[in-house]
Amino acid sequence: MDDAASIFIGLGEGGPQRLVLSRANRHGLIAGATGTGKTVTLQGLAESFSAAGVPVFVADVKGDVAGIAMAGSPTHKAHEALTQRAREIGYSGWSYADNPAVFWDLYGEQGHPVRTTVSEMGPLLLSRLMNLNETQEGVLNIAFRLADEDGLLLLNLEDLQALLVRCAEKASELTARYGNVSKASVGAIQRQLLQLESQGGDRFFGEPALEIGDLLKIDEQGRGYVNILAADKLMASPKLYATFLLWLLSELFEELPEVGDLPKPKLVFFFDEAHLLFEDAPKALQDKIEQVVRLIRSKGIGVYFVTQNPIDIPEDVAGQLGNRIQHALRAYTPRDQRAIKAAAETFRINPKLDVETAITELKVGEALVSMLQEDGAPSPVERTLVKPPRSRLGPLTAKERAIIQSISPVEAKYDQAVDRESAEEILKARGEEAAAAAAAAEAREAEEKAAAERAKVEARARAQEARERARLERERRANPSIGDAMVRQVGKSLQRQVANKVARSLVRGLLGGLFRGR
Repeated sequence: MDDAASIFIGLGEGGPQRLVLSRANRHGLIAGATGTGKTVTLQGLAESFSAAGVPVFVADVKGDVAGIAMAGSPTHKAHEALTQRAREIGYSGWSYADNPAVFWDLYGEQGHPVRTTVSEMGPLLLSRLMNLNETQEGVLNIAFRLADEDGLLLLNLEDLQALLVRCAEKASELTARYGNVSKASVGAIQRQLLQLESQGGDRFFGEPALEIGDLLKIDEQGRGYVNILAADKLMASPKLYATFLLWLLSELFEELPEVGDLPKPKLVFFFDEAHLLFEDAPKALQDKIEQVVRLIRSKGIGVYFVTQNPIDIPEDVAGQLGNRIQHALRAYTPRDQRAIKAAAETFRINPKLDVETAITELKVGEALVSMLQEDGAPSPVERTLVKPPRSRLGPLTAKERAIIQSISPVEAKYDQAVDRESAEEILKARGEEAAAAAAAAEAREAEEKAAAERAKVEARARAQEARERARLERERRANPSIGDAMVRQVGKSLQRQVANKVARSLVRGLLGGLFRGR
């Protein structure tokens, strides 16, 4: 029941509910308590976008969204319920079908590795990722400035560690130029980097970096690829998860050209567990999120937040979400009651529907739906039976995932990490050159000191020899019995003494140089 201009959502009390494709880039919200059908709704929407030729990116938090790559089966336990729902809503032509999919995984275990560079991530998102305070974030900004000035590529965490060591070494100089840069702050950032590395962040930073164009692929049948991020393991590091998705949104915003309102989006982005994006986010980061969400629609990108509670989304962001699907909420706590009231107030009024009451009465697979119409106005809220998905409900087996991975349109492009020369190697080479230069300078200084010492000894010895010869000459004149043979013997003795003194001076100089070089 989809058509070229819209996506069928389900059957409402007032008729079919549709998402107009030309308004799909005005973003949306899918909310509801656990077990009310959010994931199934997301899966059905992603299928329809794909069939309309719109690529999709979705985070698979529980591991079951991956089933979208396989057709559903009549042997599935939910088969009867699905077919009954299709008949109930008049979903003509409904049948099981698969969808083209590409699997991604920050850890490279269940899909193609996803990487970016430290430079592309930037100090603001890195500060959020490492939970830095304001002072530490300032030091990190200075570190990035130093990297720019020195022409250093920051590709992975090793590069950033090497840069921070450089900052600690130049702390006094950097403090004079930019403000306080303490070794304590640098050390705190380094400790947070180690923690990030232990959470798998070292796999995320590096090359080859993800090319945004690889998320926008269409298959030979004109269907958009569904890009599925394996996030079940990633959810153990919620800040890494949220920061990665925000980075991805930022990259889409920065790289894609302005296109305005298109007949259909270039990409639809589903952000599951969206509350993680806003938890403990500083004001600067919340402002950035609101700016990206507000402006990215002009790049042809639609962003759909999926969360349990609609009040998890800040008002400035929620105000940008024109398409809304609200599953059931439970009024167990005062916070739940506030959420119900807030959700009811966001819908366009339907005089035939008590929204606050309906939200608590919705069954699994039912939702309150309000979509932007062709003129941009929201439709009156309708209690709606959501359509059943055509693909599998549930996860893939490892063998099925491997087969789909083997025919991926990006093949092995990202599977092998590349480590080219960057900040770590450059700073290490510079350090080795500086150490070699210092050692050479010290050796030259030691040699010059030894030569000067030898010259002094030789001069003193010659002076002593001259004085001794003069004394002997005076004695010979005074006592003619002293012969020339005795004078020559004394002269040889003096020469040996001079040679011994010079040799001792040489040994002292050499040994001193050796001990100084240790």
